[in-house]
Amino acid sequence: MLTSLAELPRVRLAQLPTPLQATPKLLPALLGAEGPQLYVKRDDLTGIELTGNKVRKLELLLAEAQRQGADTVLTCGGVQSNHCRATALAAAQLGLRCILLLRVEDPAQPPPLSGNLLLGALAGAEIRFISRAAYKERAALMAELCVELRAQGRTGYPIPEGGSNALGSLGYVGCIEELRTQIPDPELPLTIVHAAGSGGTGAGLLLGIALCGLPWRVAAVNVCDDRPYFVRRVREILDEAAAVFGLPAAARLSADGERVIDIRDGYVGRGYALSQPDELRLIRAACRAQGLVLDPVYTGKALHGLTQELRRDRAAFGARVVFLHTGGIYGLLAKAEELAAVVDS
Repeated sequence: MLTSLAELPRVRLAQLPTPLQATPKLLPALLGAEGPQLYVKRDDLTGIELTGNKVRKLELLLAEAQRQGADTVLTCGGVQSNHCRATALAAAQLGLRCILLLRVEDPAQPPPLSGNLLLGALAGAEIRFISRAAYKERAALMAELCVELRAQGRTGYPIPEGGSNALGSLGYVGCIEELRTQIPDPELPLTIVHAAGSGGTGAGLLLGIALCGLPWRVAAVNVCDDRPYFVRRVREILDEAAAVFGLPAAARLSADGERVIDIRDGYVGRGYALSQPDELRLIRAACRAQGLVLDPVYTGKALHGLTQELRRDRAAFGARVVFLHTGGIYGLLAKAEELAAVVDS
């Protein structure tokens, strides 16, 4: 039975703990009125090249890759995937090869190198562009690649989209342990709000809350798919974590459907990684009000969803809210033209 995250092998990649910052000017600027007490957990400050939430997961996943004797890691995501960029750079730091399967509209006409894609290429990752249809079979494609690598005398270690499996999710137990020491009065209720893209961060937060015995909630603004998908995906990860790591009964959150993550649907907008003017204007407003830099794919949409929910109901998340800043700053570079249009509008 897992009793402490310290029991798990890990490679040290992230700058931890990340700070927790009070943001008294942010909600009044965005809402035009007072809201709950808002803090920002700055997981965008896990590092420069490894900025964001993915590195917490990669510390555990890449330790497992090393334990298995892998010389190559494989993973997948959108063309501007923060996870793929972080995996490529972490692999380079550890002397591992990296293969990225990146989803694009037309693999025959790949996008120009910019943002996360550029950084992955600079790190030496082998980039394979695949269609949306092929991406649906990404797990099978990575399994086939591992077979190819074995035939070459190499050993591959596949990492799922977003690093979101049982082992990866445990990286966010550590985030809860940090928050417990940083937040005033941790015994009082609070709600952690974050962007949901693959489910692993939310699952890890729920596990951490259960293992630490805290009266906290988790709410996610999904930036792709829909609420039923994420409820199902988070349950799957939690069930896997409980089974694989023998977690105590208190952490078996999904067996009877209790304490399932609160998904605030309706803010996907035009689609994953596609922006709307009101989302981009919110990014501008947050930067000017608090000096907080958000990205258009994840944190911008998540904060947009949070503010819209608060406009409808000031008590939607309770009196204290922690917004988990999961990074994504390099995604701004790929959206420069769109953002430039709202800078002075």
